[in-house]
Amino acid sequence: MAALGWLTPRRRSATARSVLAGEASAEAARKSSQEVEETSTPEPEFPVLGDDKAAAFFDLDNTVMQGASLFHFGRGLYKRKFFETRDLAKFAWQQAWFRLAGIEDPEHMQEARDSALSIVQGHRVSELMSIGEEIYDEYMAERIWPGTRALAQAHLDAGQKVWLVTAAPVEIAQVIARRLGLTGALGTVAESVDGVYTGKLVGEPLHGPAKAEAVRALAAAEGLDLSRCAAYSDSHNDIPMLSLVGHPYAINPDTKLRKHARQLDWRLRDYRTGRKAAKVGIPAAAGVGAVAGGTAAAIALHRRRR
Repeated sequence: MAALGWLTPRRRSATARSVLAGEASAEAARKSSQEVEETSTPEPEFPVLGDDKAAAFFDLDNTVMQGASLFHFGRGLYKRKFFETRDLAKFAWQQAWFRLAGIEDPEHMQEARDSALSIVQGHRVSELMSIGEEIYDEYMAERIWPGTRALAQAHLDAGQKVWLVTAAPVEIAQVIARRLGLTGALGTVAESVDGVYTGKLVGEPLHGPAKAEAVRALAAAEGLDLSRCAAYSDSHNDIPMLSLVGHPYAINPDTKLRKHARQLDWRLRDYRTGRKAAKVGIPAAAGVGAVAGGTAAAIALHRRRR
């Protein structure tokens, strides 16, 4: 300001204000430029190419595949005369609940598994695996969510292993994982003796906290860093598994998971359409009668359980 000494007080004051205004404007411009750079900076690459300490874990039903894989498997077995029409009706009721509620109900899932176990009892494991390949082509391939499939492929392209983690029978999960080119699958294990199903489970179904324990054990065996791994699911029942990893994703989330994910700033992906029916997993091509029948079944079932 000394350089302005020759000016009159009024002119010095005006000039000083101009200098301050200019400096303030320049500072504001600089900050604005920095903010633009910060907001336009893309997210770090994910998944990270070549990170061999990272992997991805995907739930199956309504995350990778629309609907319940066990129901589709049951349809294929019915077509091959494995069981009676009344058994298929039971599968249909369970699937109607799953699709309308849009959530995994442990009791319904247990009923579905019990039905499946009784159906496969006495059959050879190799026979079911072979049939599973055919059933995948008939009923499951067209129900894979393309968006979720692309997420899994991104991990594979980055050189990472990708596993399905599901309460569905491990044989079904392994077929699906193989057909999608994934690394492998963790699933519920049905007991077999000399390659023949006994109709019992080995331990408990791989559901809820059990999934988290399976992922933790696999990560330890594979030498993975869970903070660098990703997990994907549609169900609040899988919050224990999602909470294990550094990159949790809510895919086609149910209401509880969506709320939880938003609170924790987890990433959300929804590949369903905006139509209300599609949001709960009902095929767009489903007729009014099918929707009405399924709704009635769900309501009746709900009333019996009150």
